[in-house]
Amino acid sequence: MRPSLESLRVLEMCVAAGSFAAAADRLYLSPAAVSLRIRTLETELGQALFMRVGRRVVPTPAATALASRVRGALNDIADALDTFQAATPALRVTAPPTFVSRWLAPRLSGYAALGRPSIELDVSSDVREPNTFDVAIRTGRGGWAGLEEHPLMPVDVTPMVAPELLGTRTLSTPEDLAHFELLPHPDWEHWFSEAKSRPPRDLRFVGVDYQIFELSAHAALEGRGVALLSPALFRPFLAEGRLVAPFSTVLSGPEWYFALMREGDSRPAPQDFCSWLGDQARNAA
Repeated sequence: MRPSLESLRVLEMCVAAGSFAAAADRLYLSPAAVSLRIRTLETELGQALFMRVGRRVVPTPAATALASRVRGALNDIADALDTFQAATPALRVTAPPTFVSRWLAPRLSGYAALGRPSIELDVSSDVREPNTFDVAIRTGRGGWAGLEEHPLMPVDVTPMVAPELLGTRTLSTPEDLAHFELLPHPDWEHWFSEAKSRPPRDLRFVGVDYQIFELSAHAALEGRGVALLSPALFRPFLAEGRLVAPFSTVLSGPEWYFALMREGDSRPAPQDFCSWLGDQARNAA
C-alpha cells in the first residue's frame, strides 16, 4: 500500500523540524495529529521511522534518507507549478474606466485569491476587435455580432447631490431640480419619465460635459451640480454621506452591463471569469 503524499510531507517536516511538536506548529496541526499520522505511516511502510533516544525522538537513517528524497520531490512539484503558472498567459480584460474603478477593481483581489490567472486590465469604453481581448465589459442592450453575451446587471442612475450644495434647500419633487444646476447626462429625460414627471422647461445644465461618470461624480462631490449617477457603482459615496440621493426613483435599464467573449471560445479561463463576474453581480444585488 502506497502512503499518501500528505503523510510523506508530515514525515519530511518532522525530520526537518527536529520534533513532532515543531512539525505540528509549522503544519498548523496538533501534535497528536502528527503523531497519529507518523504511526499510520509506519504501519503502511512496515517499519519504524523514529527511535526514542532519552527524552527525544529521532528519525532512523532510513527515515532521514526517505525524508530527503521527499523534500526533493516536493521542490520539483513546486518548480513545476511555478513554470506552469509562469507560462499561463494573463487574461486580457477591457472595461469602461468608471466600472473598473468603482466595481471591478475592488473585487479583483478576491478573484486572484482563488488562484485564477492574472488579469491584464485595459481601461477602455471602445468596442474593439474581438482578437484584442479575452473578456470585454460593455454597456448596451445586447446583440453584439460574433460575441457571446453574459448579462451582469442593469445600468442604474438616480440624482445625487453633495449635502453642502443642498444646504437648507430640499428636493422633494423632480420639479425642484430646476433650482439647481445639473451635470449633463444622456439619461436625464429618461429619469424624469421614470419619475412620472416632465422635465421643467427652466432646467439649467453646467457648461462642462463630463464624458466619464467618475469625473461627473467628483464634480458632484465638489458641489458643481446635481449628477445622475449609478447607486450600484457609487454606493460608498452615499454610505459615507458625501453624496445624498434625494429621490427613490432609480432608472434601471434598459441598458445592461454585459461580459462579452468571442463566440465559440471554449477556453476555461474566459468562461470562468465571466461566471465569476455573474456571481459577483448577483451577490451585490
